[in-house]
Amino acid sequence: MDLIKSLTDRFFRYVAIPSQSDAAVKTVPTSKGQTELANLLADELKDLGVSSVSVDEHSCVYGTLKGNCKGPVVGFLAHLDTVNVSLSPIIHPQIIHYDGGDVVLNKEKNIVLKLSEHPELGSFAGEDIIFSDGTSVLGADDKSAIANIMTMLEVLKNDPSIKHPELKIAFVPDEEIGLLGSKCMDLEKFKVDFAYTIDCSGIGEIVYETFNAGTVKIRIKGVSAHPMSAKNVLVNPLLVAHDFISMFDRGQTPEHTEGKEGYWWFSGMNADPLFCDLSMLIRDHDKKLYEWRKQYVRDAVEILKKRYPKAEISFDITDTYENIANNVKREDPPVAMLYQALDELGINSVTYAMRGGTDGSQLSTKGIVTPNYFTGAFNFHSNCEFLPLSSFKKSCEVTLKLIELSCS
Repeated sequence: MDLIKSLTDRFFRYVAIPSQSDAAVKTVPTSKGQTELANLLADELKDLGVSSVSVDEHSCVYGTLKGNCKGPVVGFLAHLDTVNVSLSPIIHPQIIHYDGGDVVLNKEKNIVLKLSEHPELGSFAGEDIIFSDGTSVLGADDKSAIANIMTMLEVLKNDPSIKHPELKIAFVPDEEIGLLGSKCMDLEKFKVDFAYTIDCSGIGEIVYETFNAGTVKIRIKGVSAHPMSAKNVLVNPLLVAHDFISMFDRGQTPEHTEGKEGYWWFSGMNADPLFCDLSMLIRDHDKKLYEWRKQYVRDAVEILKKRYPKAEISFDITDTYENIANNVKREDPPVAMLYQALDELGINSVTYAMRGGTDGSQLSTKGIVTPNYFTGAFNFHSNCEFLPLSSFKKSCEVTLKLIELSCS
């Protein structure tokens, strides 16, 4: 079986279905495309010999492949949605043989991926790489993972002699906007001893450490007045919001932090002369520092209330997800087996503290140890996203190796 052909054929088929998540929608899934993709995958799972296939009201897809060896029940999970970053929801993938230098993604629109801005591209000179046409993200986050899992199942169907334990498969919506799909999962249908997510990350990267994450919503009601009589009366909610934002260190924002450094991120504002709604994200790998950041927000709101006694100021802090490492350790068998898989495949492992979260962050809080490993792609959430075919293949080989090791 040609592993790369199967992976690319499936990937192109899946990205052809627009499935951006939409944070403005309050039901799960937040887009029709995710339901369309879920139903397609359910049909394909049945064709691949997977049993107990179902799609629930949230478009979570479940399936079970019965094992032919003794071993733990292992889960594999990927998400259906692609990120919405104001680019086109329509993805036009293309395979380009990369000879080095810059890459013209779209000649008509003069969209060029520049090596000087993305030096990681240089490591793949001489290889075939999947790019978008520059008008959208590529969708490797996370449809390359879906293709990975489905290709693994195809390999097992084509060769029944391959030993594998019982496998539980799940595809979930709306990971990009707060792990909403994994929070809706019916874990009775995903009853596993441990699981793996496949999401983000270049070749060799292993994640069992993510952010602790929270969302802050602040609503400011000012006092409106005509300018002719506004002195000592008008309270401008936009300026109140400006004062609130100024209480936070500009050095602790995403554009000024890296590694395990936490941040604040003012991510949205909607305002008029009377009201201002402000959104902020809180992130920190360290649980104590994360709790300190939440308290800092509370204290800042109290200062604001004293500064503007005529304004009505309310806020809400919601915990979005936890650091996987709060519940998972390097020595846990599923994590150790992941390192073993890479070692046996000759892939250099890179332990990566993800500056984000995965569905494994949610599952791990439920007692399911769920580390993450690489898809092989780069530059997620941008039109510069690309996926080397060699890395794509290696990711799938890791999936197959994990199944082999689970039967050992």
